[in-house]
Amino acid sequence: MSFFTWKDKGLTSDCASLDAMASRFEETANLMKKLSKKGFKLKKYKKNQLIIHSDPDVFDEWGFISEERPFKQLSLIPEDESKLNF
Repeated sequence: MSFFTWKDKGLTSDCASLDAMASRFEETANLMKKLSKKGFKLKKYKKNQLIIHSDPDVFDEWGFISEERPFKQLSLIPEDESKLNF
């Protein structure tokens, strides 16, 4: 399962006004809604919030880098590389 950790520390730390903060929150809310519509889910793990998706291709389309352990990522690569469509 592809995932990355959502950390909201400093989301508005560079904003100079309440309007700028509101805009930042609105932008973030719009992104979260788009992710949800594409099938991304929120999973709480210990004290972290993970954004997950069961399809690594969809995850990659968004340009996210999975924090999945390398051996799990490598298990997605077919042993017979002739099956790859480059």
